[in-house]
Amino acid sequence: MGMILVARSPRCVLADTWLRERRRGNCRVRRWLLLGLALCVTASAVLAVWIASPGSRTLAQVAAMRHQIDAQKAELQQVRDNAQRDINRMAIKLGELQADSARLDALGQRLVVVGKLDPREFDFQQAPGIGGPETTVPPARSLPYDLSVSMEQLARRFDTQQTQLGVLQSVLTDRQAAAASIPSGMPIRDGFITSPFGERIDPFTGKWSFHPGLDIGAYRGEQVHAVAAGVVTYAGTRPGYGEVVEIDHGDGYMTRYAHNSHLLAHVGEHVQAGQVISDAGSTGRSTGPHVHLEVWHDGKVVNPIAYVRRQAG
Repeated sequence: MGMILVARSPRCVLADTWLRERRRGNCRVRRWLLLGLALCVTASAVLAVWIASPGSRTLAQVAAMRHQIDAQKAELQQVRDNAQRDINRMAIKLGELQADSARLDALGQRLVVVGKLDPREFDFQQAPGIGGPETTVPPARSLPYDLSVSMEQLARRFDTQQTQLGVLQSVLTDRQAAAASIPSGMPIRDGFITSPFGERIDPFTGKWSFHPGLDIGAYRGEQVHAVAAGVVTYAGTRPGYGEVVEIDHGDGYMTRYAHNSHLLAHVGEHVQAGQVISDAGSTGRSTGPHVHLEVWHDGKVVNPIAYVRRQAG
């Protein structure tokens, strides 16, 4: 079957060509229009983001600052709570110290009574006279007014008590030292007097004679104690006394311990009241083991009975 060719006129060909070119032009225009529209949309979005970005950053900064403020407020509240707890603890401790101060007052007053001191001299309710130049010391830290005042008052109270107790201690120490230098008690523990001070029948002659001390019964070798603190001035043999220890106690007092079997103290030695100075025996003019005790005051022999019955202090 043969093909039939239809001849077209030049005018028709030209028309078809024009139509095809127009279609191509329309497509290019549409593409350009679509590309332009896309660019406009993109530019609008970028512009919107650029315009909104500063505001967004500001809001974020404000939110961050608010969060920081909240954290600081929480931290401040914690500091306040801790400070309040510290203040409460200090208030409790202040109450305990005030109770201790009251006990110190009571103790001081009892010591005044026991020491037989003048209550007017040691009045623990009154501050002693003190003075000095004024110096200003800045406080290390501030406290609530009531608590600060209470602590200041308590500090001054303790200073007053310290001064008064220091003076009281000195007075009582001096009295104790003076009392320790006065003969007191027996040189033999649980000893008993076998011959008194004064006139008696001499055991060797049977005649009346003066006995310048006390004879205190003891067994041989029993420990002999100093009846007061002092310095040993003699340790040796004396006629009639046998082995003797003599102690100077100061304030005019001297004691003598005779008829010992063995001497333990040495000349120049400082002895305390109750210290062992010898062993009892029967040396010298003696009928049996015992201690002969003499007490001298201001160079005169005195009756020891008042001293052996005296309680130290």
